[in-house]
Amino acid sequence: MNKIDARGLSCPEPVILTKKALAVSPEGLEILVDNETSKINVARFLKIAGYNVKIESRPNGEYSLSTVEK
Repeated sequence: MNKIDARGLSCPEPVILTKKALAVSPEGLEILVDNETSKINVARFLKIAGYNVKIESRPNGEYSLSTVEK
């Protein structure tokens, strides 16, 4: 599973990085974000793309979003 570190980036950058990574690695990703808006937008994009999304809260307001293949 590939990992994307989108911490410190504001939307739409985390969504764009996720979209590009899925084109290369559609089997699954872990995306790290550090704000609520990015978490919501990335999760929404992944669901629209047909993935199940697992969201885990991390310390310091960070989130880990993991995809499960379509």
